[in-house]
Amino acid sequence: MRAVILSGSGRTADPWHSYAETSAELAAIAREAGFDVEIVLGPVEGFADLADDVRVVIVNAGDPDGPLPDDAPDPGAPAGALVTRAAARFDAALERGIGLLAVHSAAATLRELPAFGTALGARWIAGQSWHPPIGEASVHLVGRHLIREGLDDFTVLDECYTGLPLTGVIEPIAEHEEDGIRHPLVWARELGRSRLVYSALGHDVRSYASAEHRELLHRALRWLREVPAPSTPGAVGAPTRSDAAGGPGASGAARGPDPSGGAGGPAAPGTVDAPDARGGAPEASDRPTSRPDPRGTDA
Repeated sequence: MRAVILSGSGRTADPWHSYAETSAELAAIAREAGFDVEIVLGPVEGFADLADDVRVVIVNAGDPDGPLPDDAPDPGAPAGALVTRAAARFDAALERGIGLLAVHSAAATLRELPAFGTALGARWIAGQSWHPPIGEASVHLVGRHLIREGLDDFTVLDECYTGLPLTGVIEPIAEHEEDGIRHPLVWARELGRSRLVYSALGHDVRSYASAEHRELLHRALRWLREVPAPSTPGAVGAPTRSDAAGGPGASGAARGPDPSGGAGGPAAPGTVDAPDARGGAPEASDRPTSRPDPRGTDA
């Protein structure tokens, strides 16, 4: 059973994340979950050459429009033909059924592939998304998804992304609280025959030192490998649940705003609306910011 990790490199590397180190941690977790693992440098490159027998893709990369690591040469934008091939392979993978695990700064990567952002269900938006300084974070398990069944709340040394605007229905698995507001931290989606889990955790290797975080990812990978998934009408994340009418989500789901610009319809019983988005521009938690509070605004 094959898993491929698409690791930040070139334009998807940045000054704040050591993708080589965190991808190695993710590879170890995936091997513990029973996968044969390959690490590929660059998410566009990885999707362009994605083989049909890959069961799970783990995306661990940064914003292609963000700053590069210190003293790194600018590799330039990927060739148009490469992007076209990556988009086609991504679409084909979603159609046949694949598991997608996107972690941390993957909320800002693969901007060349709009379909990836649509599948993710949220995006890091400069000037709107941010994170508190890295430190001990409380992770609150929520909902009734199989991934979180039997797991308890835990703490982890990490930075928790905040103010990621939702663009579709998600099934929350974990949340964190900031300024008295709960924000989605880990969620699942079913996309026809494919499945996706996004985790905003994973800034550096200290996050993966948490046994509880590793167990959460083990469970996510076990759920993701069960593809092709049955295409169930009304499944959380199904396109019919996030149409322009802002229809209600499934029980226990959070939904994004109405894409037409409105606030969307009232949430169904047992659902929660997308969290309040906070201002701020992306900057690292270990870098000074222009905000009165030291809130990080880097992806």
